[in-house]
Amino acid sequence: MKKTILTIVSISTLIFSGCSLSDDDSIGTGNGGGAVTSQNLAGNLTSDLTLTSGVAHNLIGTLLVKSGATLTIEAGTTINALAGGTDVYILVEKGGKIIANGTADNPIKFTSNATAPKPGDWGGIIINGKAPLSRQSGTESNAATEVNNGIFFGGSDAADDSGILDYVIIEYSGARIDDEAEHNGLTLNGVGTGTTISNIAIFYGDDDAIEFFGGTVNAENILVVNAKDDMFDFTQGYAGTCTNLYGVRENGYTAVTSDPRGIEADGNLDGNSPSDINQSVFTVNGVTIINNADTVEMSDGIKIRRGATATVTNAYLALGSGAKFGDVVDLQDKKSDANDNTSVTAVANSANGLDITDVKNTVSGGATITVTAGTTSGADKSVFTWTGYKF
Repeated sequence: MKKTILTIVSISTLIFSGCSLSDDDSIGTGNGGGAVTSQNLAGNLTSDLTLTSGVAHNLIGTLLVKSGATLTIEAGTTINALAGGTDVYILVEKGGKIIANGTADNPIKFTSNATAPKPGDWGGIIINGKAPLSRQSGTESNAATEVNNGIFFGGSDAADDSGILDYVIIEYSGARIDDEAEHNGLTLNGVGTGTTISNIAIFYGDDDAIEFFGGTVNAENILVVNAKDDMFDFTQGYAGTCTNLYGVRENGYTAVTSDPRGIEADGNLDGNSPSDINQSVFTVNGVTIINNADTVEMSDGIKIRRGATATVTNAYLALGSGAKFGDVVDLQDKKSDANDNTSVTAVANSANGLDITDVKNTVSGGATITVTAGTTSGADKSVFTWTGYKF
């Protein structure tokens, strides 16, 4: 629902330091020893497979794209995922590739097959790469996939290429396993700069919309609507640049956790290894975070913590009538370095309960806070016309 925006936080610059086959062909090995086919996708994909547009494609279980195999999806193709929760997802393993190269006129869509689809119907897309992660000095850059501990990601190839996702819609995904493991809409595990992630829309997800676990991949033009937890999550040593991020929570949409955020950033994995090397140091150029949900407080608009260092430029945070941020910008666990000289430009609106204390730094002598008149800025929403979303 479109609502009048009553409260605006406009941040000019922030530097945060804190903690093709025919339809009858089959390929690969499927669940229970069956075949992975272009119509019924599940199992181990061990050779190249192309999904053509205009044909029904059904994701019926876990599809593992193995090392050396490439899953190619033509522009205009729709993949209907069985509403099976945590057992239905696509995981591209290290050395495997996905080429989902849509266009603005013919985007690729991953959706639920349910008659009445809902968040968490299926597990989303996971890409595992060979790029570096945060880790203890002297140890290997290697980590287990959150939803499948027998499959690993990470390495030393910052330029690793896991394929292309361009003009792609992912909806009704993000199934939860438990409080410690969950599927996001799009999970990028140790993905390298040779991978293209651009023009992505993630709608109605049950957990985080997009999460970067380490890696160096850059991403641009990412639209998130109604993620039940965080919109944009960075952790485990992510070291890339994200450009033009737009996240919105509509009125009437609920949360699945007690602390949903616009941006959440950790230097190491969940703060469990504060002495790690290669902790998250990343950049966001242009971001809009809007909370229009009257009954759901967004815990933080932007939270940088646990050893993460972030440079965020051209940020715009806003609230609808009755909506709240717990904290607009929370610079938690800041390290003692040059980045402590942070400049934050914000406008406070007492009618909505926002004041300068909502831009929080938990370490004395840290960020410099300047309250001035705000301006409308942030992400360029015109680039998302292809999604059909009505802003």
